[in-house]
Amino acid sequence: MEPTTENLNAIRSKIESMSKFNHVEILKILKKYNSVTLNENKYGTHVNLTDIDPAILEELHAYINYVGTQENALSEMEKQKEQFKNIYFAKDNKDNQGKIK
Repeated sequence: MEPTTENLNAIRSKIESMSKFNHVEILKILKKYNSVTLNENKYGTHVNLTDIDPAILEELHAYINYVGTQENALSEMEKQKEQFKNIYFAKDNKDNQGKIK
């Protein structure tokens, strides 16, 4: 991934929208590298993405894609679960009434 302004803004916005758990995982990735400067204050940890090596940006991008894939998979499973719930466990489903005696 080339460190263009658009790419860095995309990474920043995706990271900002993630949960605290994912923020911690991203900090673990960044902390592995001595070349990355982490600035902490009472509002959180700040990182200047323009100073980060492209290989590290690629690792961040891979993690962001992984999280996105996981969220999509979970969303699909939740939709499928809701469909099964509506089909097989609905109170007013006439197919389910009277079969158990």
